[in-house]
Parts: sequence; C-alpha cells; structure tokens
Amino acid sequence: MSSLEGEVRMAEAAGDRKTHRPRSETRDDMRINWDVPITMDDGLVLRADVFRPIAEGRYPVILSYGPYSKGLAFQDGYPTAWARMAEKHPDVTTGSSNLYQSWEVVDPEKWVPHEYACVRVDSRGAGCSPGVIDHFAPRETKDFYDCIEWAGVQPWSNGKVGLNGISYYGINQWHVASLQPPHLAAMCIWEGAADWYRDMTHHGGILCTFWENWYDMQVKTVQYGAGERGKRSRVHGELVCGPEILAEPELTKNRSDFGADIFAHPLDDAYHRARSPVWSKVKVPFLSAANWGGQGLHPRGNFEGFVRAASKQKWLEAHGIEHWTHFYTDYGRTLQLRFFDHFLHGKDNDWEKQPPVQLQVRRVDRFVERTEREWPLRRTKWTRFYLDPANCSLDAWPAKMGGTKRRTIHFDAMGDGVTFLTPPLAEETEITGPSALKLYVSSSTADADIFAVLRVFTPDLKEVVFQGAIDPHTPIGQGWLRASHRQLDRKLSKPYRPYHTHTRKQPLKPGQAVPLEIEIWPTSIVVPRGYRIGLSVRGRDYIYPGGSGGRQSNFKNELTGCGPFLHDDPRDRPAAIFGGITELHFGGAARPYLLLPVIPEKKK
Repeated sequence: MSSLEGEVRMAEAAGDRKTHRPRSETRDDMRINWDVPITMDDGLVLRADVFRPIAEGRYPVILSYGPYSKGLAFQDGYPTAWARMAEKHPDVTTGSSNLYQSWEVVDPEKWVPHEYACVRVDSRGAGCSPGVIDHFAPRETKDFYDCIEWAGVQPWSNGKVGLNGISYYGINQWHVASLQPPHLAAMCIWEGAADWYRDMTHHGGILCTFWENWYDMQVKTVQYGAGERGKRSRVHGELVCGPEILAEPELTKNRSDFGADIFAHPLDDAYHRARSPVWSKVKVPFLSAANWGGQGLHPRGNFEGFVRAASKQKWLEAHGIEHWTHFYTDYGRTLQLRFFDHFLHGKDNDWEKQPPVQLQVRRVDRFVERTEREWPLRRTKWTRFYLDPANCSLDAWPAKMGGTKRRTIHFDAMGDGVTFLTPPLAEETEITGPSALKLYVSSSTADADIFAVLRVFTPDLKEVVFQGAIDPHTPIGQGWLRASHRQLDRKLSKPYRPYHTHTRKQPLKPGQAVPLEIEIWPTSIVVPRGYRIGLSVRGRDYIYPGGSGGRQSNFKNELTGCGPFLHDDPRDRPAAIFGGITELHFGGAARPYLLLPVIPEKKK
C-alpha cells in the first residue's frame, strides 16, 4: 500500500470532511474570507481567499490565479528562497507578520492597508480547487477571465480589477488580457514570459527541460487531493490542497502529462499558439518588469510585450538579482503601488509623469537606476564585432584573410565549442538591449544546435558573472538556435532581434554551410575599461567554470550556470543527428559577426 493510500484510509477512518467549508474571520487588521467558491462556466467550483479592509466599502481588487496553492506559506514551500530574501532584504519582512506570504503573489498585509482587496485563486486542479490541471490551456485562461469578472461585481469591489504576480502569475496575465475581460483595469507582469514556444518550451527550437521538472517539483506537490504532502496552512491549519485526499491513480488522471505534451509539439503549432498571447488584443494598461539575469525564462516576454502589445498606456522596468526578490522589496512594491493607485484608485499621484522605461543598469559591482523614453533605446549604436578565426578575436572590422580565402573552425557538436574575445576595451562601454549573432555553419550530420553565450572577462581573464534570476553564476546573455529551424519570419525580424518561424524543419546537408541568425536575449552591462567582451559558440548549455552554485529546494538540478533552464533531453538531441562535428565558416561571403547594442552616454 502506498503512503498516499494509507493517508486516504486514515482520513476516512478519522471521518475527515470531504467538502469545502467557506469561513470568515477578522485578524491582523484584515477581514478574511477563506475558500470562497467561484463557479466557472462549466459548473466547476474554484476556491479563493479574499483579504480586504475591515471597514465596509468598495475597494479595487488585486487578483492572482495560479497553481502554487494559495494557502501554502512561502517559508514552507520555498525555504531556501525565503531564507536568502529575508536575510539580504529585511525590508521584505518588516511591517508584516509574514503569515500570509505566499510564493510569487502579493503580501496582503502590505496591500490591504492601502485600501485594496487581495484575491488569491487556486487554479483548476491545484491547491483547494478541484479539476484537471492543464497549464496555460484555453480552459485555464477562460477560468481566469471568469474569476476577474466575478471579482469585478462583488459587493466589496469598486469594479476595477488589477492583476499582479511573478512568473506564472505574470505569464497568464498576457493570455487573459487577450480575452479583454471588461472589469480588467490594469496589470503588472513581474518577470512573466509570454510566447509559450520561444520564451518557454523551445529556445531557438531546442527543447527546454525546465517545465517537465517544474511540474514534478512545484505543481504535483500541491495538486488538489495531495493531502499532507501539500502541507497545512500556517494560519488556519487546514490542508492547503483541499479537504479530499486522492489516491495516486486519481491524481494522475486529474492532470495533463505535461512533459509529454510539450515533447509531442516540437514546432510552433496550434498547441503553442493557444497558450500564447495575441498582442493586437492586449490593450489594458500594464507595467512589465523584466530581469536581466532571467536568461532562459524571464526577460524576453516582458520586453516583447512592451514593444508589441497594443496597449497605449504601458511601462517597462528592468532589474537584477533573484527573480522573486524585488517584487517584495520596498523598491518593487512602491513601484507597483504607484501604478495601481493611479489606475485602480484613480489617485492623482505622479504616475502620469513616470517615464515609459525604467532601467536598473547593471555594472560589475552595482545597479544604477536610469529612465528612458523607449525600447530599444533610440540612441543605440548598433555595433558589429566580427569573428576572426585566426586568433579567435572579436574585432570592430572584418578580418583581412586574403580576399576570398576561406577558413573553418570545427568543434564537437555537443561540446564546449570556441570562445572569441575582444581586445581590452579602450574605454568603458555600456551594452543595453537585445543582441544578435550571424554565423555560417555546417555539420557532419543533418542538424546542429548552437548555444551562444555573451560573456565579460576581467583584464586577467576571470569571467564576470552575476546573481541571476535563479543561478548565482549567470553570464551576461544567452541565445539558442537549432540549425534546421533557421527560417526567419521576415515581417517580424529586426537586425537586432531575428524572429524565427519554427513551423518547419530544414535539415542540413553534411558539409554544406548555411547562414544562421541567432537572437540573444536582452541584457544590460557596463563593461569597465580594460575588460574584454567574449562570445562563446557552443554545442551545449553554458557551464560556469568557477564551480557549483549549489541547489535550491524547488529544483532538481544543481545550479551550474543556467539555473534550471537546461537543454539536455537525449530524446530531443539524439547523438545520431546532433552528435557530429560542427564547423564555423569564414571568408568569401561568410563574414560572421556579433551585433551589440552599444549605448553612448545620455545627453543631459
């Protein structure tokens, strides 16, 4: 008998209740309603917790909808992330009992005093909400829509609903905004990806294993019916995964086979498009907050959304450090509050004077705040650095190689590749924006995966890395492309942001070079004088050469430079197709280069 089956029998013997019991209480200066029912259009009842001011009135709503269990305390579900944040950023825990802190959503103790009602909804199949889990599917997006409309007509609501939250709670905001719920008045997408294919499941066409591992570690553990495995609420002691305890076969039946579903769709087809926003329909005012160190998940969608969404009132912010931290710090929370006060409370604050872009520009030892008017920055000097095979250098002009003389560099197609370096920089150089790489590549097999890594080195050639969104040793920037996915969407492509269709495969002919244009996700770094910029062209994920970054409680893998965003599924990269020899070609018409967004000093 499994341990879960044992839990079921014990619960039955103890006569545990099998139905939800909505209940209310007043505590910590809040009126709280637990497990409030919200009925969906197909009759399924989701459960929400509502935190609001004690005084009777109508208040704007901050709503979140997601799978991490509304009743699971941040400290219990994500202890290593909580411990680091609490230690390094005491402003996060100050002024709160921290009993109601949950992963990636607002702390109601810091929002209710500003006259907001905070609503947390457990998504279908997760936490206290029954049903079948199918992440980001149209069914889930419609549920989110129904929750927004429910909140907009409650007697304690002023009819204006704002969406706020990190990652999952940001990603699905783009999706539901495409449906244009009438009561949706504003949203803050904090480090939320958007394009299900390009941002999340297939980087450059290469399968990312993150989502299947994430499903095991962060969703199955809090699935509806999981019993004590999902823990109990620190506040009221109830099971955070609902009153029922389900056996493993029923739990399995009540969730999609997420990893298999993703693997079954290697191209950008209807499955992916149904889980991605329609930018022309995203018209609600929004604040999009990206993380420079979120390579692999969290910067691209925030920048794409800011540029491509149809909203006329939109703002972009970009920062660094761990991907959950600044959402809770006074810096992030104050920014969010100003935004929502303007659009939900209608306060005459200074938000209308807020510049469209606010950047925490990264230096090697700190961040410096700067505001801008647009993205990418209009004053960008798009600068080509040509790859020279003679000495593996990056030069500001094409190498002279005797006219049409051709050369190649080859490496193990699933190996560490080759690194190109600039000379020591003659002056301090800021790189802020998206980058692109043009290569000419052939393979001894029918395909090849290219991993492009933008790097910085000190004068004595020690690599400069940063605390990224997840990994403590994150490089400056990353890009990926599967050679057979090289077809460009000419309408959407920019010189600095190639956009691939990913709708068909174009196999390589062994030994025949083809041009590849590779997108490198947006980044920011001010490189000091005397330092060098590096580009690694690899056949596998970047590995930080300085040692392990340790582990976190919510990820399976050790942190070795790319966090959990790895591309190592052997089913996706069989050796017969991807394990040959990759050649980079130079000379003749082949002039490979790295295009960087060099930013001149801002005129005063």
